[in-house]
Amino acid sequence: MSDLRKVSRDILSIEASDGAGVKLRRSIGSEMISELDPFLLLDNFGTENPDDYIAGFPSHPHRGFETVTYMIEGLMRHKDSTGAEGVLGPGSVQWMTAGRGIVHSEMPEQREGRMSGFQLWVNLPAKDKMCPPRYQNIDPEDVSVVDIGRAHIRVLAGTVDGPEGEVVGPVTGIATDPIYIDVTLVPGGSYSHALPEGHTAFAYVFEGTVNVGGSAIDKHHLAILTDGKGVELTSEAGGRAILVAGRPIGEPVARYGPFVMNSFDEIQQAVEDFRTGNF
Repeated sequence: MSDLRKVSRDILSIEASDGAGVKLRRSIGSEMISELDPFLLLDNFGTENPDDYIAGFPSHPHRGFETVTYMIEGLMRHKDSTGAEGVLGPGSVQWMTAGRGIVHSEMPEQREGRMSGFQLWVNLPAKDKMCPPRYQNIDPEDVSVVDIGRAHIRVLAGTVDGPEGEVVGPVTGIATDPIYIDVTLVPGGSYSHALPEGHTAFAYVFEGTVNVGGSAIDKHHLAILTDGKGVELTSEAGGRAILVAGRPIGEPVARYGPFVMNSFDEIQQAVEDFRTGNF
């Protein structure tokens, strides 16, 4: 593959907490990098200590963007103002388009054992910020899986060229045309993935060390990629990373806690709408 992307910036995620005290590691959305258009936040949670996650994320609002939960281990119950409710288990994905407004909670469905996963926030273009809320809840068995050489790939969104043809992820109809894949490399494994030119792209390593575009990226590090037509991932000792890409929106961002709009006036309206129960 020609025109491979390189790493333009390697960022160590920082320890943080959110919700009612859930401990996690934050990369995008931190003081190191406030946003990466169209991505607004990336949190990686992972612990065996129930005290670090048991308080969960009680009811809270969102407007103007999308939240993506990818569970690696553990069980999380979601419930919201639309009446939707269910449990996210290991390997499941929830792509929630908050649109004009939603109030939801995410609470552990366990009191012991390991819980780990990711929360990604994806911005919406102005024309879609007030769309009706919607969910794409994907069970683990519905996530597309492909093995290519010494790489095991779970395809959440986007397309992977597998040995027997294209493998398409179950998440569809997203404005930023995202790619979201989970790549596990056994020792000596490698994988090359095509990326649309112009798409913002990053890899986040959460197991071992992964060589991303020629740079060794350690666990808990975010690798922001240069532009290009693809990227190569390799690992001498084995490792695991998510690879994410999306079309930049290129619009003004006004942000206040759980509300992301295009202007401060729109933020004020969101706060008033939530206060008066108009979500």
